[in-house]
Amino acid sequence: MGKIEAFEITFDRNKEVYAPGESITGTVTVKVGQKIYCKAIKVNCNGFCGITNKVNDTAWTFQEQYFNNTISVADKGTLKQENHLFAFKFHIPCSAPTSFQGSYGRIDYRVKAFINTPRFTKDYSTEKPFYLLDPLNLNKIPDIWGTCTSSVTQEFNYMLLKTGTVILKAQTDMKGYTPGQIIQLSATIHNKSEKRTSNINASLVQRVTYETKRPIHDMRVLAQVEGGNVKAGKETEWKEQIIVPPLPQSSLVGCDLIKIDYYVKVSLKSPNVMLTLPLHIGNVALDQHFRSAPATTPLPPPRPAPRPAPRSRLNSPSAPPAEHHHRAEGGTLRNDGFLNRRSQLVSPSGFSFTPGFSFSNSHQNQPGTNVEIFSVIASTGTPTPYTSMNTASPMIRPLLMPPDYQSSEYPQEAPPSYDESTNT
Repeated sequence: MGKIEAFEITFDRNKEVYAPGESITGTVTVKVGQKIYCKAIKVNCNGFCGITNKVNDTAWTFQEQYFNNTISVADKGTLKQENHLFAFKFHIPCSAPTSFQGSYGRIDYRVKAFINTPRFTKDYSTEKPFYLLDPLNLNKIPDIWGTCTSSVTQEFNYMLLKTGTVILKAQTDMKGYTPGQIIQLSATIHNKSEKRTSNINASLVQRVTYETKRPIHDMRVLAQVEGGNVKAGKETEWKEQIIVPPLPQSSLVGCDLIKIDYYVKVSLKSPNVMLTLPLHIGNVALDQHFRSAPATTPLPPPRPAPRPAPRSRLNSPSAPPAEHHHRAEGGTLRNDGFLNRRSQLVSPSGFSFTPGFSFSNSHQNQPGTNVEIFSVIASTGTPTPYTSMNTASPMIRPLLMPPDYQSSEYPQEAPPSYDESTNT
């Protein structure tokens, strides 16, 4: 029998990122060194989601098939000693979800080509992945406008004796962000006790839920900032900023096996008090022009966020200085003795290298903005596109890689029920 010297798939215009509803076209190239007899040459295009309960395992516990189409580009015959080109075209369903890859599952799309040969001879195959991006327009999410606010009251105990209470209130300036935008965070701490509190801490957390029989929650801290403490009997306002790193969108519409949620956690270690502020991460930023328009794409609200497991920190440049914030609820605020220890710490496992990524001009020109923290993390996984779009200039930005899940810890149990009565 003959020999295949080259067997590869090429997409038209070298395109690798597609949208639901588009058609994917390309050619299969077969370079034959010696003539070969084949029964057929077929091309397959498929998309699926698979999840498991073991890290980086491909023995899927549950699967979803979005499409699986095969066409024959050549019938039985002999391939002569030359280059052969075979064109193909597939339609991508409008319901297919955005590509994703995590430690316990992935949403994957591929084109495969097969050369079927007679019995007892070698068959040949090759494949090429492509990526699907269904941009999430934050303006179409119900109840997206306004600030996200929460408050909690905790008693201060010492030697089994109650020494007072601490009231913690926090809010973000918006409920939805795109990569590169800045979360304006403000918090008030009213220390009605006789002891000084610990330093206040805020972190941006991602939670990926894999819907196995016993759901797995993979949570990681993506960015973290820290402030000072509050003296006994004092009330203090804390203002900070968190830069949103390149991240996959909150909603994977069309996928029932993988859910992605984001939230900001604000906490004190002493006393042990914590609140969460659920957020959406999307691809099209909020625009006031759309505020009066009705939402057309109903999406579920962010899930209540549990306490994430601790993650290691990586020193990095500070977030830019705060310029304007809305005051949190409360009375007259005093900052006596409040040392604001400003730093933004970024988890190396939260996201990965993003070649060509750049923030929009409005953020690049903002005084003090430092974006170098997003250019030093190396990716060890398969790249998946995550982009952001600006409504003023609706051009998709360069590809962003997904979070690096290779160092993920053991899966966590389902979180305890969360009381939403404290959220306003």
